Order: sequence, then structure tokens, then C-alpha cells
Amino acid sequence: MSEAADKSKAAVSPADRSSTELQADIEKTRADLRATLDAIEFRLNVPKQARHAAHRVKSRVKRFQAANPAAFAAVVAGAAALVVTVGVLGYRSASRR
Repeated sequence: MSEAADKSKAAVSPADRSSTELQADIEKTRADLRATLDAIEFRLNVPKQARHAAHRVKSRVKRFQAANPAAFAAVVAGAAALVVTVGVLGYRSASRR
């Protein structure tokens, strides 16, 4: 808000304002406070942050799959090959001991 708008609001005393205007200001302030508290709660709620991050990743993967089905299949195959390779090497390492 500009300084001129702030000064014009400050120049009007609460007695000069209608009850409708006062009620509207109160409701706006309550809404602002509610939004601020929701933002603080969201930032401090670790499980909610984790769910939100997982949802973002899931959405990105779905978009990638829809846009590039062949590349997605290649990535999945590569990941599966990596898991199998790590498993086999881990098994070999453990069986030698």
C-alpha cells in the first residue's frame, strides 16, 4: 500500500467510519491473520511438508511419463538394473566373508 493511502486511512478516525467499513476491516484483518497462521503452521508441520514434497515429486513423474513414455521406460529399466546390480554385488560381498 502506498504512503498516501496509509496517511488517508490514518486521518479518518474510527468514529468517522461506518460500522460496515469497520466490520469489513475486521474481517480483512482476520483473514490476513488466518492466512499468516496457516503459513506458519505449514512451515512447522514436518509430516505435512513431507507429504507435500512427495505429492510434488509424484506429479512431476506423472508429467514426465505422459510427455516421454519411451524415456520413462528407459529410466525405469535403468533403475531396475541398478537395483539388481547392487543386490548381486552386495550378495557376493556378503558371501565371501
